[in-house]
Order: sequence, then C-alpha cells, then structure tokens
Amino acid sequence: MKVRIQSVNFSADQKLLTFIEKRLSKLEQFYDRIVDSEVYLKVDNNHTKQNKITEIKLNIPGNDLVVKKQCKSFEEATDLSAEALRRQLRKHKEKARALAS
Repeated sequence: MKVRIQSVNFSADQKLLTFIEKRLSKLEQFYDRIVDSEVYLKVDNNHTKQNKITEIKLNIPGNDLVVKKQCKSFEEATDLSAEALRRQLRKHKEKARALAS
C-alpha cells in the first residue's frame, strides 16, 4: 500500500514517518484491497496539550474512509486513527460479504 504523508507547517522526522507507515501497513491484514492512504499531520494553535492532529484518508474500491484524531502526540493520534480505521474496514468487509451472499 502506498502511504503519502504531508506535515502541515512543520517537517516530520524520519522516525515518525516510519512509525506511521508501519502502523498503516498492518491494516492490510484486515482488508487486502486498500489502494493507498493519505496522512495529514497538523499542529493546532490552541494552548492545550492535545494539539497534534492526525487525519488519515484510506482509499478503498468504491469508498474513502476518513479518520481524524487529536492527541498529545502524533504517535498516539496515529494509533487511535489506525484502530478506528481497522473497525471501519471490518464493518465495510462484513457489509460487502452480506451483499455478496
């Protein structure tokens, strides 16, 4: 799966990029027809600790799944996003299976 990562108004370090790619590649275990994904990393300008935003758009045939999470770190936001996408993929797969039968 191709992963495009865009960090808005800052440059992400290689360790973070590798972490995101590794975490998203695990989603292929749940659904093998994922086309690609787009990841947007943003820092919110508010004064709270939870100002890191990770938005992931997963392109699958017929649909786009989008998840946006805001946490203290990009790693935590990526973990929560990947978990939400895993649940959405499982639900999508079950719907597709129900339609096929």
